[in-house]
Amino acid sequence: MTRTEHLISFGPYTAIATARGGALRELQHDGRDLVVSFGEAGSIPDYRGVICAPWPNRLADGRYSFDGKEFHAVVNEQDRGTALHGLVFGTEWELQERTASSVRLGTRIEPDAGYPGRLDVSVEYELRADGLHSTVRAVNVGVHAAPYGVCPHPYLVAGPAPLDEWTVQIPAAEFMEVSEDRLLPQGTAPVQDHSFDFRTGKVLGDVEIDHAFTGLAANADGLAAVRIHDPSGTGVELEWDTALPWLQIHTADKPAGPSRLGLAVEPMTCPPDAFNSGTDVLRLAPGDSHEARWTIRAISR
Repeated sequence: MTRTEHLISFGPYTAIATARGGALRELQHDGRDLVVSFGEAGSIPDYRGVICAPWPNRLADGRYSFDGKEFHAVVNEQDRGTALHGLVFGTEWELQERTASSVRLGTRIEPDAGYPGRLDVSVEYELRADGLHSTVRAVNVGVHAAPYGVCPHPYLVAGPAPLDEWTVQIPAAEFMEVSEDRLLPQGTAPVQDHSFDFRTGKVLGDVEIDHAFTGLAANADGLAAVRIHDPSGTGVELEWDTALPWLQIHTADKPAGPSRLGLAVEPMTCPPDAFNSGTDVLRLAPGDSHEARWTIRAISR
């Protein structure tokens, strides 16, 4: 029987990675959830914790052109007519390496009508004293160049209070305006004097967000971070490197069923519909590789 669940631990941290989508199913610090988890079996709700590759976010109508050829990916977001979150969230990833505190899973993307390249994609989850370090690596093992983008899709949990009461800090000077019906990009705008200005941190309240941000402020080490605090004093931080110049934030609003359970924080290599706009799309020639890294950790006031 193929093992699909992988529990790792280090100090006060534990995490579970699953073969389903290479996803982070659970992350805890001293028994406290840092992400919205999901069950051991069945489909993954709301793409929680999956790896989105070879594109993050959505493609309009699933259509794009690359090197003079047209491609049509499967439209899996029917109500908006888009191809959402890439090609690997629904695949079974294989175990490549495991220790007590780390696990690496991998999958392959094959060329077809929706994508020109053959890529080997792996994700490593490693717990250390300062949190869960994740690395996604893509290698073009095919004979044709391919467009590429990637992001993680965790829903962060600051503590026991409702989402509306969390204090959120987002280090972004601009956000991407989107169409109301399809959430497709319509250009960037400054967050200054907008409800999306969370640069100094503020209580989220009833603000609804499902937008990309950019103009990210980084520290001296080139790292940017979103920090979220619960009124109780607990919190969580997601920190990432310069390979991810875009950031999707989603307050997980649902018209029916459980809503606003966590805050989706998705550092991205490129913005929504990038295969059509060309903005920050990576071109992987045969033999080329790309790595992106991020860390999730518990914080407190």
